[in-house]
Amino acid sequence: MKMKKKSVLGAIGLSAMLMLAACSSDKEGAASAEGDKAGSDEKSYNLKMSVTVNDSSTWYQAADKLAQDLKEETDGRINIEVFPNEQLSNGDQGKGVELLTKGQTDLSLHSTIIYSILDDRFGVASAPFLFKDKDGVDKVFNGAGGEAIAEILNEKNVELLGFGENGFRQVTNSKKEIKSPEEMKGLKVRIPGITMYTDLYRALGADPTTMAFSEVFTSLQQGTIDGQENPIDVIHSSKLNEVQDYLTTWNYSYDPLVLGINKKLFDSMSVEDQELVKKLGKEAAAFQVKMAREKEAEQIQELKDAGMQFYAPTDEELAQFTEAVQPVYDKYEEIWGKDLLDKFRDQ
Repeated sequence: MKMKKKSVLGAIGLSAMLMLAACSSDKEGAASAEGDKAGSDEKSYNLKMSVTVNDSSTWYQAADKLAQDLKEETDGRINIEVFPNEQLSNGDQGKGVELLTKGQTDLSLHSTIIYSILDDRFGVASAPFLFKDKDGVDKVFNGAGGEAIAEILNEKNVELLGFGENGFRQVTNSKKEIKSPEEMKGLKVRIPGITMYTDLYRALGADPTTMAFSEVFTSLQQGTIDGQENPIDVIHSSKLNEVQDYLTTWNYSYDPLVLGINKKLFDSMSVEDQELVKKLGKEAAAFQVKMAREKEAEQIQELKDAGMQFYAPTDEELAQFTEAVQPVYDKYEEIWGKDLLDKFRDQ
């Protein structure tokens, strides 16, 4: 009888100990979960960033600056690995933008011309003869125009961190100095594979053609095409002066870059991390623009020294080009939307 009583007491004691242990475990688990919640602001990130051009470009230098600044400011908690030459998309810029929108890459630098593959409205930023100079560009992209592009990017699951610059696109050829639309007639000119550019060059009387840029130098050399159009940096770095004699600085189309981060990723970050990424992203974009403009002035002089003949059209001559491409505005104003276009015209 005493033995049975002792066993019962022992069982009760054991049950009490197990309950205490369970309670203790629950408290520790809750504390751990709370600690995880409290520490969520300190989440670590290993991110991938795509850059279209090589690691000697201002694009890559800006991306590297962002990566280094974020690493330093967060003591290595936010890391970005930068991939040049569109490595993450096998050289396909359109695919590169698509990967960013889907979150398969985290950040990128891409031209709005490439974004126009996703939505024609991005093409408004490169409408013909919209900007006369960089002052007009800065006013629009720092104002209503830039805000409008940011909103469209959000629709595509991209958060804008800042605008970079590929620059004004200029035309080169091996035939003659281009001073008016008359000199464009019949010229075989390589252009980007965007419908707006095809319409634009046809309106000028040229014979536009698309091809991979890797084929352009040889095609110019062999006379398959007469000319091409690109910003000064591309003309210089590709040594097109070796196969092109004439360059017209008509600033016919501006080519902005979007430094963007996947929006779903951005929205998942703490407010503190969002503010930091925004701040450093804006600084990196401004850094790229400054470098690109300084570099362009040097490149123009080097191309002139190499024998390339530059021509800057007068205001009267530019007015002739602007009038000739009016059919482009007649067609695309409806596609872009008048309200959006007006935000880029308000300089």
